[in-house]
Amino acid sequence: MKPRAASLLLMAPALLLLAVVFLYPLLRYGWLSFHASSVFTGLVPVPNGGANWARLLDDARFWKDAGQTLRFAVCSVALELAGGLGLALLLHRPLRGRGTLRALTLLPWALPTAVMALGWRWILNDPHGPLNAAIRSLGGSSYGFLSTPATTWFFVVLADVWKTLPFVALLLLAGLQTIPEDLEEALRLEGAGRFQILRHLTLPLLVPYLALALLFRLAQALGVFDLIQVLSGGGPAGSTESLALYAYLNAMRFLDFGYAATVMLATFLLLLVLIGGGWLLWRRGDLPGPRERAT
Repeated sequence: MKPRAASLLLMAPALLLLAVVFLYPLLRYGWLSFHASSVFTGLVPVPNGGANWARLLDDARFWKDAGQTLRFAVCSVALELAGGLGLALLLHRPLRGRGTLRALTLLPWALPTAVMALGWRWILNDPHGPLNAAIRSLGGSSYGFLSTPATTWFFVVLADVWKTLPFVALLLLAGLQTIPEDLEEALRLEGAGRFQILRHLTLPLLVPYLALALLFRLAQALGVFDLIQVLSGGGPAGSTESLALYAYLNAMRFLDFGYAATVMLATFLLLLVLIGGGWLLWRRGDLPGPRERAT
């Protein structure tokens, strides 16, 4: 058997599983987005000639949620990449108890998102949460952190960064361990400082790992649901509502499964546009790759 055929045969079970859990639901969403399936049709899919997509284009709530989801994704992923790089550099240094520190760092990532969000909601509770208790002990008054759009959005982003920053740090730490120590030693002998080593050696060689972390986290951030549903419920006044939560509300509260499928498929297409645009810029050379940055 040829090596290529053998590799495809070994990959067949994984590809079959991927087709079942990803491709079939995607095709089902695509089919359902061109049908009306709600209480008005008795939950029976009825072709509507693309009326769901026409409704989507005129849906102000969808575009508002799209902007909020993009803002959440950009802010949280940027903070996670920057913080994850710093944490990975710290964990890569020869510190006493480094193994224990690495294990403790992963605890937020290991927690289920719903449990973590409930913890944050308890911390921010007005007036019984620990944060408000600390404010009152200092002579201040309780504040509704989840009652105003600005503070709610801030803490939603903060909770997401706290939860997923260890994942990014783990990926980048794996990349740091692939960099030969001889290269760093050679740069030190030539008089390079830590910042110069970081800029001219570490970051260029970490580009593939940064890209992988960006891809994973961007996909997860654009599909954020459980964190927002548990922590803020999309409020106040829909100021933290995401596209996934909007699709959920259409499906489970309004029983409009056709339009919910349209919202989810539009979210997937948005993700493809962002990833495809970044890939094209990389191929054209507008975004630096490992070799270009290393030179």
